Amino acid sequence: MQLIDHLSELRKRIIITAIIFVSFFMGAFFYVKDIYRFLVKDLDGNLALLGPGDVLSIYMILAAVVAVALTIPVAAYQLWKFIKPALTKDEQKSSLLFIPGLCILFLCGVSFGYFVLFPLVLSFVLSLAGDQFETFFTAEKYFRFMLHLTLPFGFLFEIPAVAMFLTKLGVVTPEKLIKGRKFAYLLLVIIAVLITPPDLISDVLVIIPLFILYEVSITLSKIIFRKNSTIAG
Repeated sequence: MQLIDHLSELRKRIIITAIIFVSFFMGAFFYVKDIYRFLVKDLDGNLALLGPGDVLSIYMILAAVVAVALTIPVAAYQLWKFIKPALTKDEQKSSLLFIPGLCILFLCGVSFGYFVLFPLVLSFVLSLAGDQFETFFTAEKYFRFMLHLTLPFGFLFEIPAVAMFLTKLGVVTPEKLIKGRKFAYLLLVIIAVLITPPDLISDVLVIIPLFILYEVSITLSKIIFRKNSTIAG
């Protein structure tokens, strides 16, 4: 394919993904009140609003997050369709199998962030306030705090699948991952600090799972690398 053909194909895949995202966004926005009630069901009181535009802003954020989650398998498939001509038949089949894994890992990451990490960090932050402060949540602050602790984990949990995929294609080897461990750990620490509240406990609660994910990625990469070596042999 010529460069213009590649660009046209990429444009086609982006447009399809965008259309699917908008469709999911509209559908999620239709049920956004139910989504909102589910997310605040454990709160004792109602969340406050500081302006009339806050309601629309919050609803759009929630609908967008749901749409992103639902669009991920479509986006992954469109990416696979784009790179498919550059892959061998064996690579096409094996790489296609990674798409369900990406979706499952994303859901696992979001679930971990929402059901495990978010309650722990929120409880810790509230314990710091104690009786010294009157707790007052605005809807915007509450949901932004929640999303900062949940959504990034959806993408970070993709690390093992990405490592397996790149190892399968021969782009990455277990040795490269091991040699880059220090740099990767530093990068993960920076990410953890950026997505968590400014306290040591929250950082540790995020950093440990990220380190575990990286070590799991190395192990899975070794398994894929050995299989590739066996097939080549």
